[in-house]
This record gives sequence, C-alpha cells and structure tokens, in this order.
Amino acid sequence: MDDAQERRVAENEAISRNVNEALEAHSPGERRSPGSFLCECSRPDCDHFIEITPRDYERIRADPRRFMVYPGHEEPEVETILDAQSSYVVVEKKAEAGRVAEAENPRA
Repeated sequence: MDDAQERRVAENEAISRNVNEALEAHSPGERRSPGSFLCECSRPDCDHFIEITPRDYERIRADPRRFMVYPGHEEPEVETILDAQSSYVVVEKKAEAGRVAEAENPRA
C-alpha cells in the first residue's frame, strides 16, 4: 500500500474516531457501564457498533495511533493488532497511516 492509500485509510478512521469523541462527550452515566461506539475501521460504509466501557475506550484513545475495530475489519498492511477481545480488536497504525492518525487527533 502506498502513502496515499495509507493516508486515505487513516483519514476514514479519523472520521469514525471523531464520531466516537462526540458520543463519549454526550453519554452521561457510569464510566464502567458499556456504551455503543462506532467501529473505527477504514471502511467508509461500516456501520458496526461496539459495546465498550468509556474507561476502556479512553485506555485505547490514550495513544492517537490506536483504534478499535470490529473483528475482521483489521488492515494488516497499515496496522498491527495489539489486543483482540470478543467484540473488538485494538490496532495501532504504522508508518504514514500512523503519522496521519497523530495529525488528525482531535485531542492534540
């Protein structure tokens, strides 16, 4: 995958991350109670939601190169799997995709 393709993948994922940031900001309640977050994969038509606690979401979001995706939505060419749970997979962007993820980080 070339740099332009890696950038597109990371930009698509950044859109999902921004949606999740808004969901988290507007979801009242217990930090330990599961909430629904959008899969942060690169597929523009993905509409999978992942049940995860806000605390676990924050643990993933602590690193701007890390995303949570629905199982099977990993992109091994541009990311490394760090953790696999039954309902989601934590991936970390590599190379150009990682640089774009950091640049697009809404918390920076």
